[in-house]
Amino acid sequence: MKRVILHSAILAVVTLVLIVTPRGMRASAAVSAPAASQQQTQPPPPPTQQQGQQQSQQQAPQGNFQISVSAQLVNVDAVVTDGDGNFLPGLKKENFRILEDGKPQIITNFTPSGEAPITIVLLIEFRAHFYTGNYYAQMSTYWGSAFLNNLKKNDWIALEDFDLKTRVDVDFTHDPLEILREMQRMIVPLYSESCLYDAIDETIDRLAEVKGKKTILVVASGYDTFSKNTYDMTLKKLRQSDVGIYTIGTSQVMVDNSGQGIGNIGTQVAQQQMKVFAELTGGQAWTPEFDGQIPGIMDTIARSLRNQYGLGYAPTSQDGKYHKIKVELVNADGTPMVVMNQKNKKIKFVVYARQGYTASKTQVGD
Repeated sequence: MKRVILHSAILAVVTLVLIVTPRGMRASAAVSAPAASQQQTQPPPPPTQQQGQQQSQQQAPQGNFQISVSAQLVNVDAVVTDGDGNFLPGLKKENFRILEDGKPQIITNFTPSGEAPITIVLLIEFRAHFYTGNYYAQMSTYWGSAFLNNLKKNDWIALEDFDLKTRVDVDFTHDPLEILREMQRMIVPLYSESCLYDAIDETIDRLAEVKGKKTILVVASGYDTFSKNTYDMTLKKLRQSDVGIYTIGTSQVMVDNSGQGIGNIGTQVAQQQMKVFAELTGGQAWTPEFDGQIPGIMDTIARSLRNQYGLGYAPTSQDGKYHKIKVELVNADGTPMVVMNQKNKKIKFVVYARQGYTASKTQVGD
């Protein structure tokens, strides 16, 4: 109980330190444009795909960012780090090779890594627990609030929470204070159920019309108790989407506090599910054991999103099936890349990228 009070006190102190702005109204139940009465004081959400196509008809193409509507393009965002988590900057298009089902593809679009703006949904499990009440719900909001310190003025962030239902608490905004104020109002959970699969499914649907790179940061236990969707249905949805998933699991703290040691099978399944969601989409997963790990994790997530290499290629398949993708680092001559440190020793590196995509299906008469 003391820990919950401490978390709440810290959130209150952060708010007093920041510049206080007028208290906003609760957002609508969908990720959509602000109401007309708010357009003068709040920025609009990220442009949708339809708006992007209208803009592309009025503006000249710039570099590799414009894609012909008649050609399908598979976009793959890749993050490259060494074994210590340091990012590898300065890579060029010829340093990447994409394999689709084991066959090399021609990379037609390339965007170097850099300080790209972030578009992210913070999806928090906010549910009651039978023995601990709202302790873990408060912990989830406390952990989630740590990501706000990594936002910049051009970043977009929305806040959602879920238990039995999924709620959009704050629509896309540039203002982290708006997110923080809403978190401070999240005090007592309504339900003890956790519909994780439904929450991910609904959030992906709401992001379908948002243009460009977008990410969901899930702060949850990994348990699902009452979803309409199944685990396999959620995986299928992720394979059909271009949304990246990063996950922070709260289950290990629950296990440690319960004295169960490594936890039961349900806990291990929950942690594995969170890991699969992230790896499938090119993200990363963490299962912290204490609060002190959270700032570093949030910093890593933000820097990963800003240091993505953008790769694109035109697929040959239009069969509606799932195709596996692998991204490799190579030299200009196609040989495997070897990176050396200052001591002339090989550096092990890791490439984070989505594991595949679901091809569009050619319709009769196309």
